[in-house]
Amino acid sequence: MTNIGETDRVRPASHDGDSDIYTEDGSIRPDFLAQVGAAIADRDLLYLRNHVGRLHESEMGDLLESILPDQRLALIRLLGDDFDMTALTEVDEAIRLEIVEQLPNAQIAAGIGELDSDDAVYILEDLDEEDREEILAQLPFTERVRLRRALDYPESSAGRRMQTEFVAVPPFWTVGQTIDYMRDDGDLPESFSQIFVIDPTFKLLGAVDLDRILRTKRQMKIETIMRETNHPIPAEMDQEEAAQLFEQYDLLSAAVVDDNDRLVGVLTIDDVVDVIHEEADEDIKRLGGVGDEELSDNILSTVRSRFLWLVINLGTAMMSASVIGFFDESIEKMIALAVLMPIVASMGGNAGTQTMTVTVRALATRDIDIYNAGRIIRREAGVGLLNGLIFATLLGGLAGTWFHDYQLGAVIGAAMIINLMAAALAGILLPLLLDKLGADPAIASSVFVTTVTDCTGFFAFLGLATWWFGIH
Repeated sequence: MTNIGETDRVRPASHDGDSDIYTEDGSIRPDFLAQVGAAIADRDLLYLRNHVGRLHESEMGDLLESILPDQRLALIRLLGDDFDMTALTEVDEAIRLEIVEQLPNAQIAAGIGELDSDDAVYILEDLDEEDREEILAQLPFTERVRLRRALDYPESSAGRRMQTEFVAVPPFWTVGQTIDYMRDDGDLPESFSQIFVIDPTFKLLGAVDLDRILRTKRQMKIETIMRETNHPIPAEMDQEEAAQLFEQYDLLSAAVVDDNDRLVGVLTIDDVVDVIHEEADEDIKRLGGVGDEELSDNILSTVRSRFLWLVINLGTAMMSASVIGFFDESIEKMIALAVLMPIVASMGGNAGTQTMTVTVRALATRDIDIYNAGRIIRREAGVGLLNGLIFATLLGGLAGTWFHDYQLGAVIGAAMIINLMAAALAGILLPLLLDKLGADPAIASSVFVTTVTDCTGFFAFLGLATWWFGIH
């Protein structure tokens, strides 16, 4: 399955013999969009089949995202059998749901029947249960069973991502029998790089790479050339953990097994690339507090996606404001404090965000564990201290010169050291604590780290100034 983001997709050349449909910046050419729009309006089937129906699935996905909403369904209906349903795996979820909700279930079933199982599951999993069952009921029995089995696995698991089409042979077959089987059986996957070896109960015994098959004499038995399967993946394993296995061991494909070690599918590198992209995209969005928002979402759904964390941010901002309110008399008597205190909080917030981003990403990739956490915490504390000393010197000198009061410069310098140290520690300790408690550090850390740096910065600067200058 492929569902790579707009900015990260490698643009394939068009299949219609014309020049590339993309501009240099990666967007679809305006003149091509205009021609497609005119062809849809004129119901010009010849143009659409020759210039749109032959597009690669990723190009078709980009086209569907670029044209007007009322043109999408019209285009799909006009193309009919020439529309590749795989293109629906290339568009935002909101657009995909908008399209499939308007298509007859019979047409969806016909299109899904032509897809690989992982692509079919990707489309089916977002449908209402009633529509899903109606579509499945129209598929051949074997395919229906395969898809239902994949849909039974948890969302974001390897079982949901796997292809249920694979090549498996018994260990007593010869290489010649295996080659003849691959040549004669029309139900095998279109492409594969491994042949799996199973016993009569479908328990996974091993695997043979195709290059080994091609280099071995026909009379050799499979059991003599097979190897133990490289890191079989439990179907219940989280897709991110499965992707990490691919990255760690440089896998191109891996067997997916159930609780009894029976072969149920295969996970391939193209699926893993999608997983890596999706997980990184998810972490970035959660750090910004926007959840699963898509560019195609409407205004109301976008507001709902962002509202909760804005409310939480409002609450934490009130906490920071209460710290300032505690020193209102000091600020009234020394206006310079009001001018300078946002600088301390802002520097702490930026420093905390830097540490937090590195920590959250390291947690996602499992680069931080119990063995190296202490060393990394000490490193970040050292970075915070050194940055604090550097910026304390810079800001202290600037503030002292600006307000002709080098005592004030010393105070803000001391506050800067305290806050950058607090920012460094909060940026690494809070994500580690949230991860330990089972919360997602990506979605919760930013709010808490910002609160810590704001409150610490305001309290340190205003508190030190009140004490040093004896303001009452």
